[in-house]
Formats: sequence, C-alpha cells, structure tokens
Amino acid sequence: MATNLSSLITASKALNSHLTKPDLPTVNLSLDQIEAQSRRLVSRQTGAGDDGRANYLLAQAHVDAPALANSIAHLNTAATFTPLQALQDTDVAGYLRHAHEQNLISTIEEARKETQEDFYRLLEDRERRDWEAKKKRVFEELGGRVSGDNKAVSELKKSLGGKNLLGASTGPAPSLQMQSKMMAYDRVISDFNTTRLRGTSYPIIHALIEASLAVNTNQGNLQMTQNFHVLSKITAEPPALPPLEHASAHILNAPIFERKYARVYLGDSESRDAIELRKQIAKGAREALEEQYWDIMERTVQAHPAEARLGGDPSVANKVRAFVAVRHYRSGEWEDRIELVAGQPIWAKLFYLVRTGYLQEALNEALSQQAAIERREASFLSHFRTWVESADRRLPKPHRDQLHSVYNAHMLHSSTTDPFKLALYKIMGKIDPARRSVAQVTVTTEDWLWLQLAMIDEEEHGGLRAFAEVLLSYGERHFDGVPGQKGAKRGVWAGVLLMCGQFERAVAALWEHQDTEVEAVHLAIALAYHGLLRVPTRAETSDLTPLSLPPSGQPALSLSTLLWRYVRQFVKMDAREALQYVYCVCLCADQPGGVGKEQVESAWELVRRIIVLANPGAAWEELIGGFRPDGTRFTGVIEQGAPLLKLDNVKDYNDQILIRAAKHSEENDRISEAIKLYNLAGDYTTVVACLAHALGNTISQPSGDEKARNIERTAADILRHYERNNRAVGKDRDAVIRLLRVREAMDAKEAGRADVTLETMESIDLIPMDGDVGKITRRAEEFRDLPEALQRNLQTFLTLTMDALSIQHQKVKSSMAAEATKQSQLIKLRKQSRSLMIFAGILKYRMSPDVYSYLARLDVEIAL
Repeated sequence: MATNLSSLITASKALNSHLTKPDLPTVNLSLDQIEAQSRRLVSRQTGAGDDGRANYLLAQAHVDAPALANSIAHLNTAATFTPLQALQDTDVAGYLRHAHEQNLISTIEEARKETQEDFYRLLEDRERRDWEAKKKRVFEELGGRVSGDNKAVSELKKSLGGKNLLGASTGPAPSLQMQSKMMAYDRVISDFNTTRLRGTSYPIIHALIEASLAVNTNQGNLQMTQNFHVLSKITAEPPALPPLEHASAHILNAPIFERKYARVYLGDSESRDAIELRKQIAKGAREALEEQYWDIMERTVQAHPAEARLGGDPSVANKVRAFVAVRHYRSGEWEDRIELVAGQPIWAKLFYLVRTGYLQEALNEALSQQAAIERREASFLSHFRTWVESADRRLPKPHRDQLHSVYNAHMLHSSTTDPFKLALYKIMGKIDPARRSVAQVTVTTEDWLWLQLAMIDEEEHGGLRAFAEVLLSYGERHFDGVPGQKGAKRGVWAGVLLMCGQFERAVAALWEHQDTEVEAVHLAIALAYHGLLRVPTRAETSDLTPLSLPPSGQPALSLSTLLWRYVRQFVKMDAREALQYVYCVCLCADQPGGVGKEQVESAWELVRRIIVLANPGAAWEELIGGFRPDGTRFTGVIEQGAPLLKLDNVKDYNDQILIRAAKHSEENDRISEAIKLYNLAGDYTTVVACLAHALGNTISQPSGDEKARNIERTAADILRHYERNNRAVGKDRDAVIRLLRVREAMDAKEAGRADVTLETMESIDLIPMDGDVGKITRRAEEFRDLPEALQRNLQTFLTLTMDALSIQHQKVKSSMAAEATKQSQLIKLRKQSRSLMIFAGILKYRMSPDVYSYLARLDVEIAL
C-alpha cells in the first residue's frame, strides 16, 4: 500500500512539473501542520480593516461595540420559547399556563405585524389621496382635467405670459352627459333661490331626489338617490309644503327649513339639544334603511309569486310572511336554526316587521301567537310590548337587566338559537354592542348599518359619535370597494357617513370622484340650507381640498371653495346659473366666530369674479343691469338677488360689487365693462377719468380695432347722458370730448377728406394754427396742465394735423382753381404748418426725434 501511495505522490507531482518555478521552495507539510499554521495566522488577526474605524465612530456615540458583540456571541436562543423551569410530564396546569403565555406572545406579535401593515397601507393611501388632490387642484387651475395633461400644460404656458391669471381660473367645458346632469340640478337651485327671495321654505332635498331620479333611470344605480333620501329622513323634511288658501298665510304658517338645525349643530356638542339631534340623525338614518328594505321586500315577493303565495291579502304581515317564505324556505323545509312556533317562523316574521319599521304590526303578530311564544320565552312579550310602546325604543333598566340575563344564559353560547330571535333580544336590550354582526341576519351592508343604528344609545358606549369612529376606522374601501374592480359601488361610503352624522366628510367623499361631483355640490347646499354643515375659517381653509380637519375640533367644509370649483366649468357660458350657486354661499352667514362674515365676503368676491369672467354682451348686461336708450336704468340679476348676498341697501351693493368689480375689470384689461360698472355705481367722475384713460390708450390704434371701437361707442353713449344731466363736468370730460373728436378727424382723413380733418382739429383747439406766436406759446404752456390722456398723445395730434395739411396742400396745388384762390389757400396752409412747427418746437421734449423730423420734412414740403 505504501509503495502504491508513494508512486501516486510521485506521479501527481509530475503532472504539474512544467508549471513549478525552480526559484520557489516546495512546501512539504502534513494536513495537521497546515491546519495548525492556519489557526496560528487567524489568531494574529485583529479583525477586518474597517472594524477599528467603525468602533471609533460608535464609541463617539457612547456605543460599546465589543461588549455588544460579546453578548450576541454568547446569546443562547435555544431556550427562548421554553419555560424557565422544566415542566414535569404530569404538570397540566403549568403546561396550560405556558401555552397561554405563548398564545399571548404570538397574538401580540401578529397584532404588531397587522398594525404595522395597516400603518404603511394607510400611509400609502394618504399619500396617494394627497397627491391626487394636489394634482387635481393644479390641473383645475390650469383649466383642464388630469387626463388632459398636455393641454393643461399649454394653457399654463399661455396664462403665464398674460398680465393676470384670473382668466385661467375657469375650468374645461363638461361633457354632454355631465351637462345634462348639471342642468337637471340647475333647475332645482334656481327654484330654490326664487323661493328664498319670497321668504318661504323650499323642500330642496325632495327636489334633489326627483332630479337624481331623472338622471339615474337605471334601477341598480340609485345609490345617490338613496343618499338624498337618507338626508330627507334625518332632517324630517316633508316632501311638499301644505297647500294654503292665501300666499300670506303660506308665508306665516309654512314650516321653517332654512338653518333649522344650525344653532344646535354648530353649538356645544355636549348640550341636551345636541344629544337630541344625534338621536334624530340615528333615527332618520334607520327609518331610511327601513323604507329601503321594504321596497326590496316588495320587489322580491313580486319577483317570486309562486314561492310567496301572497294571495289576496295585501296586509303588511302577509307580505312579510311571503318574503320569509321566499327567503328562508327551500325544497320543502326551512333553513337551519329557523325556529318554528306553532308551525310558523315567528321570530323571522317579527324581526322583518321590525326591520321594515312596522313595530305595531310586529306587536300585533306577536300577540296573535301569545300562548305559543310564552311557552318558549315567557317574558318576551312583556319586554317587546314595552319596547314598542316606548318613545325612543329604549327599555327601562329592570327590563334590560332581565333581557341580559336570559340572553347570556340561554342564547349567547347556544349553536341552535334562532338568529332572528337573537337579533331581537340584542336590539331590545342593546346587548353587547361590540359584537356588531348576527349570522344570517346582517347579510348586507345596509342590514349591518341598520343593526348598529338600532342599538345606538346616546347614554351609553359613546352613542353616534363612537359609531362614527368605528366607521372611519374601516374606511372607504370597506364600503365602496376598490374602484374598477367587480362589486365596487360609488356613493355607499358617503351614505354611511351621512348616517353617522359626518356630513362634511360625506360631501368630501363624493367630491373626490369626478362622476359624483355634481351630487356632492348639491348635497352640500341641502346640508347648508338645513344648518347641518360646518364651514372653516379663512385661515383653516385648504387650497387642496374643501375639507378641513383641524387638530382640535370637528371637520369643516369650505362651501365657497366647493361651489366655485363647480361653477367655474360654465361661468363663461352661463354666468346667471353660476350666480345661483354663489347665492348659496351666504347660507352659512349665521355661523358664529366671524366665520359667517367671511362667508358673505367670499360670496361677494365670487360675484365679482363672475362679473369679470362672464362673456360681454347682452347677457352680461342682464347680469349687472344697464341703461335704456331713453336714459332710464334697469336692474340686473345680481341686484335683484342682493338680499341673498346680505346686501341690504344700494350703497353696499355699489361699494362691494359694482365698484370693486370695475377695478378688477380694469386690472384684467376689460375697460369697456369697467366703465359700465362705474357708471351703474354712480361714480361718474371715475367713469369719465376711466374713459379718458382708455381713449388715450386706444386713440392711436387703427380704426378697424374692435376693442377701440367698443370703447369709443361706450364713451359716446355715456357722454350723451352726462351732457343731458350735466354730470362729471371738468377736465376729464373735456378730454373725452376732444379724444372722440380726434377719432372723427382720423376717420375723415382715412375717408380722403383732409379738409374735414383740419376743420375738426381746429375746433378741438388743441393745436393753435393762426400764426400768433404769443398765443402759441401760451397754449404750449397750458398743454402741460391738460389731462395725461391728451398729453401722451401729442405726437398723434401733431402727425394727424400735419398729414392733413400736406394732403390738402397737394390737392390745392393740383386743383384747377384760379391762381389767386390757389395762392390764398396755399398761404393759409403754410401759415398753419408754420404755427404747428412752432408749437411742436416748444414741446419738442415730449416727442421722439423721428416724429419731429417727420413734421419738419412735411413743413418744408408745404413751404415750397
């Protein structure tokens, strides 16, 4: 064997003999020796090269890295989840205690992981919503939707090149489908404001229900209609006002809807009135769900006539019996756990009668089976009768204690208890509200919501506000689903928020989605009308979203922001309809703490914005009013609705609306509209000053310029009225007259009538042309005191006059008149030309050298 091994070693060395370098020594070590040498080398190493620097940096932060490394190296994790003391095989109590502790640890760990995942998910959702809100806000300011990125960016570039961005604050034109929906709701708001002006109440929620039915004809898409129906029940708004014989009696006796709940809703949330309001909200929401379920029940019975066997009895109890048969009777037998009493599913029938709001019918049904029920549940009828006959569906404490006892003893842990009996006991005794579901009973979201509302008690467990916190913890996705996925239904979350009194959040939830923006706006108006909307202060109003969530306090919704973002889509096309929505901002004028005053001021600002943005023309004059040809004034739509804007007198209307809108129009280069607004406000001095300034800016424009012509026509109309009434007499009015005459002279020159141009300019008496040097000098000195509109157009006047002189000079020279007549006319023209040059020479510092050279050249030509 040794010989063979030796030969193998010799053969293996020969394999790489050609690679071995003769200058390197051969290492002849055994495996043990190699291992020992390796260990010796490792022991000499102090660690990785970067460990020293790392330990130095950690030491500066008072971290003892070597000690921590030593602790980790000696950590024994094998006994982490084992008892500190060994358990005997017969120690059952110890084993159970240890298993319980391990379950607690694992539960805590799982809860920690779930909390962490929920935190990151909520953080991601919040970031997404914030980004969507910011993106929506940006593109709204650009005048486009998110889908129109390129168009919006181009519009932004255009707007940045202008003098003012106000014109870019209008939105894109809505689609045809959206327009039809908006028009259906527009009519409601117009009728609503007309009724407000008359001082009478208006059933706005029911009008909105009719409008929503008109635009949502699909039976499966009535969630928005249901939301309005919930609000009508919460506010107890009747569907129509009672007819009265006389209009005055109607005003005196009609129920008052406007701001009915504002004092309580905006006041102390712990007051007795606030508690009663929360009870009314829960009751109204519950009744709406009961009516909705009754409709479902009737449709179900009608769809299954064979199973229902309704017969000729149209009573409520018979319809419920038929529904129970359709829903719970299959293949000749009842579903599991359905308890029959005297051959009837009495608990299911009683529950569905309660579920649909027919409590008296439920009591009658129970009394008809009294003997059979008392054999099963001896005290049930006594409790049920007391509960039905109570005003607020609340049992006295002795009854509740007895119900709790029966429930805990016989029903809670029983696997065969009828679920409908279980639900009845829970509702009557408000038992265990933390357990929010009952199997086979809370099948749908509406069933679940109804059960919670039926068990709410403002005296215990936080009432409606605690329920709202639970719902908010679930979030929108729990109810509406994920958009785009199967089963997603828009508007359910908003309805849920309405039912728990979170009105501002409900509006914001609808506003976040483009297809429900219209409903969001009108829901907000209805809430504000009834006094169930809280608006924020100006400091708390966000530019990104209408909803404000202050750190301390309750959510608030900026109604003015919401309405403006809505009307900006059609403010240019239909300013009158936009104005109807702005009127609604002042519904919150009575909110305390100065917020109401801010809302009124916001409404005034929006009215002024509409005036500036509206397209000029006849419709614009209908908006603000104007003057007839005979000089009489007619009022506009804004002035007619001034009471809705809290403008009680003409002075306030002029100061807050017309004059300030006129200033905004000036800033946005809408001079003609600004002049009309000043004129309507009776600020005649400002009118003529504005006219003079505008004419001074446009007098040098070509005669074909439409903007200049509009200003001149407006100036001529106003000037005729002022001269008739002797208004605004002074330098500015004289300047307007002279500038209009200059335009006549320019038109005459373009028409080839230079002689008329010269006559007109002489009559204006701006440029002396009689050759009297003293008079020319005095007139040049007086020119410095003329209005600025005339002074800055000196070059225009001189050039126009000299051109007319030159043209007339050429005509005279080429005319066939007698020589003496021609010479007389030429001398006069030379004299006028010389006078103009003297006048221009004195005022030479006010004109450019090119203009003066041009005048001098023409003067030389005329002199020849």
